[in-house]
Amino acid sequence: MTPQDRAAAGFAAHFGAAPDGVVFAPGRVNLIGEHVDYNGGLVLPMPIAVGTAIAWRARADSRVAAVALDYGNATDDFLLADPANVDPFDWRGYLRGMAACMAERGLPLVGADLAVAGSIPRGSGLSSSASLCIATGRALAAAAAGQPPPDALELSLAGQMAEHRYAGVKCGIMDQLAIAAGEPGSAVLIDCRALTTEVIQLPHEWAVMIVQSGVERGLVDGHYNARRADCEAAAAALGVESLRDATREMVDAAPIDLVIRARARHVVSDIARAARAVEAIAAHDLAALGRLFAQSHASMRDDFEITVPAVDRLAALLADTIGEQGGARMTGGGFGGAVVAILHADAVERVRATVLEHYRTPSGAAPDIMIERFAPFGRPKNEA
Repeated sequence: MTPQDRAAAGFAAHFGAAPDGVVFAPGRVNLIGEHVDYNGGLVLPMPIAVGTAIAWRARADSRVAAVALDYGNATDDFLLADPANVDPFDWRGYLRGMAACMAERGLPLVGADLAVAGSIPRGSGLSSSASLCIATGRALAAAAAGQPPPDALELSLAGQMAEHRYAGVKCGIMDQLAIAAGEPGSAVLIDCRALTTEVIQLPHEWAVMIVQSGVERGLVDGHYNARRADCEAAAAALGVESLRDATREMVDAAPIDLVIRARARHVVSDIARAARAVEAIAAHDLAALGRLFAQSHASMRDDFEITVPAVDRLAALLADTIGEQGGARMTGGGFGGAVVAILHADAVERVRATVLEHYRTPSGAAPDIMIERFAPFGRPKNEA
């Protein structure tokens, strides 16, 4: 059963009637350009087939009543005029934060009943929180019948603000904008300073493999905000507005703390790698893209220090198994989560079998593997 079907059925069971509609927001996997969005850089994510569905029905009052079908039918109820955060923070905070930040940005809102169902593994590095925020925004906007729907950028900025203010994660705009503006079967090049997007079609003979390390990550506990502070310190030391304005030569020559220099070196080099990745995709050069993946993972491991041993082992296994025609790297904020690999579609089953034979999560289980294949036309096919 799809998340959309589960959301609709769960809505009817909980609220006693069919919903007015169902919206969906995908998750995302970042192909390259990690921790560079809040530095104004270039990133290359893509939406994936798993995501968050919300069945909705407009209300006559200004309340939001919600049920989370993946959390034992846990419920929430709040007024749009007073969407106070929750303590301890949980899924309810994203709904409340999205409603509050949409209102602050002047987006139309009315009360609604919501039933939420998702298929993204939490803590997987595939942006379940941003998917929930964008799905919530789409549901609340849909309930406001007769009002112009918010565009992808407005919805993304509200979602980013909700992460900052309610979840306490000072994320960039990549996740929200990739989910709101991305197209199935394609990557999206995002200029996180200009807030522009460009759809990058992936060759249909390629595939993307996403393998869960089994190390569940938490962005706040995982020092995400500390890495952002390091980047801000590096920009200040270099005398630039953000690391988007820095060059590798500037970073190498500056008399700055070695750790801060390493953080800046990763950001500057990964911005450059994102641009080169687009060139490799346009040339159908899988080998060149694989080398960029390898360089990015090494940079995250050695300079940005956001990988963990299990993720390093998984990335190395994937890279060795794929060989020269493709590559693998950690994806997401770090400290666990998933590894993303790019490879020829004909190699998928061989690589999948090798990973299942040689990698186990820290709990001893086989890893979850998702495959995104791309048809010459139409939507991608996701294989769990």
